[in-house]
Amino acid sequence: MLYLASQSPRRRQLLEQIGAAFEVIEVAVPEHRGTEESPRHYVSRVARDKALAGLAAAPAPGAVVLGSDTEVVLDDEVFGKPADADAAAAMLRRLSGRTHEVISAVWAVTADHQDSELCVSRVRFAMLDEATIAAYVATGEPFGKAGAYAIQGRGGVLVEHLDGSYSGVMGLPVFETARLLGRF
Repeated sequence: MLYLASQSPRRRQLLEQIGAAFEVIEVAVPEHRGTEESPRHYVSRVARDKALAGLAAAPAPGAVVLGSDTEVVLDDEVFGKPADADAAAAMLRRLSGRTHEVISAVWAVTADHQDSELCVSRVRFAMLDEATIAAYVATGEPFGKAGAYAIQGRGGVLVEHLDGSYSGVMGLPVFETARLLGRF
C-alpha cells in the first residue's frame, strides 16, 4: 500500500496525476534548517523525516510511504511560508526581477528500503512594483506557500521564466516521483 505523508492538496493532486493509488497520512515534522546545513540537504532531510514519520504511523504492514518537501532558495537563504502579509510582501520584493531556485525532494521509504529524488528548478520573476505585490498578497494566495507564491495560481503571472519542473515548483515533481516509485 502506498501512503503520502503530506497535508498538501497540491501534492495529492500531483500524485493522482501519475495514476498512483494511495492514502494520505498527516504528519507533523519540525522544519528548522541547521546552521551548517545546505539548502539541498535541508529540503531532502525534511522530506525524509516526513516519510519516516509516515512510515511509523502507517497502518498497513509492507507500506511504502512518500514524503516530500519544497523550498524556495535565493542567495543560499531558504524562504519558507510567510507568517503574515508583511512577510509575504518582503519575500516577493526580494524575488522581484531575480532568479531563484525551487528545490523539491521526494523520499520513498519502507521498513527495509529508502530512496530519494531531488529536483532543482530555476525560476525568474518579472520586476514587481508595489501595487502588483500588494494586489497579489491581498488575494491570500501567498499564505501556506514556500516563497509566498503559487505558480499554478495567480502567482503564475509573476513568473517570467521557468527552467525545470513546473510540478516540482508546485510541490511534487511528477517525473522524479514516478521514477522513484518505479524503483519500488
